[in-house]
Amino acid sequence: MKQPYATQKGLGMAVEFDVVVVGGGPAGATTAGLLAQRGHRVLVLERELFPRYHIGESLITGMLSVFDELGVTERLERVGFPRKNGLSIVWGKNRDLWNVNFAEIDGPYDYSFHVRRAEFDEILLDHARELGVTVVEEATVKEPLLENGRVTGVRYEAGGETTEARAPLVVDASGQSRVLSRKLTTIEWAEDLRNLAYWTYFEDTADLPDGQLGNILVERVSHGWFWAIPVETETRRLSVGYVTPTASLVSGGPSIDELYEAGVAESKQLKRLLLGAKRVAEFRSTRDWSYRSAAVTGPGWLSTGDASGFIDPLFSGGVCLAVLGADAAAKAVDTVLRRPDLADRALAAYAAGVHNMVSSFLDYVRFFYDPTRDREDYFEQARSMADFNERYPNAREAFVAVISGRLAMSELFRIPGAEEEPALTGTVEP
Repeated sequence: MKQPYATQKGLGMAVEFDVVVVGGGPAGATTAGLLAQRGHRVLVLERELFPRYHIGESLITGMLSVFDELGVTERLERVGFPRKNGLSIVWGKNRDLWNVNFAEIDGPYDYSFHVRRAEFDEILLDHARELGVTVVEEATVKEPLLENGRVTGVRYEAGGETTEARAPLVVDASGQSRVLSRKLTTIEWAEDLRNLAYWTYFEDTADLPDGQLGNILVERVSHGWFWAIPVETETRRLSVGYVTPTASLVSGGPSIDELYEAGVAESKQLKRLLLGAKRVAEFRSTRDWSYRSAAVTGPGWLSTGDASGFIDPLFSGGVCLAVLGADAAAKAVDTVLRRPDLADRALAAYAAGVHNMVSSFLDYVRFFYDPTRDREDYFEQARSMADFNERYPNAREAFVAVISGRLAMSELFRIPGAEEEPALTGTVEP
């Protein structure tokens, strides 16, 4: 029988589940929901009380198949989030605007969404509850429980109580805080991608030219780049963020506000969108350093989402990669629980997939950051990734496949032998 869920109070002195998931964001809620669908008893421990603000508002199509499996896609449609049809880009040595659309490649999804993350994340977590997941919000995970070097659960505080939650597997989906991973492994920084993101919101903005309504704008300027995301249609609200290397902020140099203003003035398309617009929110900022965990699995645990690695947000891939990673994590965990004889194989395949994903996308982001190239160079580099020469002989289509998340979906989370061994797909009957 499924456990009843709780939202703000602890569950007592000691509880047992099949899986404990630390973190209720997209990675945690998706992992938990998929495992509950497979019949497992899952506990999610979330530090905050939803809804809560979060950045990362532009989604790509690669994750939508997972939402279909969860049964949450129709709910996202009903909310009325603005549709995202593709990208409008000003980048490289040619400062002309160029557009790419998801519909340029074959597939079931030719659009995604721009979302208000407070609402979007709450939808995913509530849906996990409806699937039978036990959720405790405002829960602070204090430490992993260890027995002979193996993680057997966590100790957490909620509602004034301290509880030990035990499970054969613990999933760290706690985002960049890496609540468990920081105690169990080290981190590998991408030293050349240590950036700062600085953003705010404008209303009464203009539209992109050429009928590209719904596209995210990505525009490079001298000391960084901007995103402009249409998060609300009625008020014509744009999320406008500036990403710059932390090295740009030197003592005695321009402030982040000055860099932001200078970047808008230098831009070709962004300043046109903001002409006559009004700023309606305070500025926010966050560290934007790319990294990956040295290990994403270990005895009794694995990590997913930003807890396993974070990639520069250039192509809005963060939520997509978190959701795809959650899908792979759920399959691996399901295999471990149902077929212990295949546990090592499934976890090794999961770890390899995550590391390949992070490495591949980091390599492409680094290539893209070179401002001396032109768009044909970026297209050709995309075609060289994986086996796109065979599957996407057209370089432009290969680029669309990369920036839509199709690469991660089709190549990087394939578990070797899954076709011959149904357990590795997570679809074994109970």
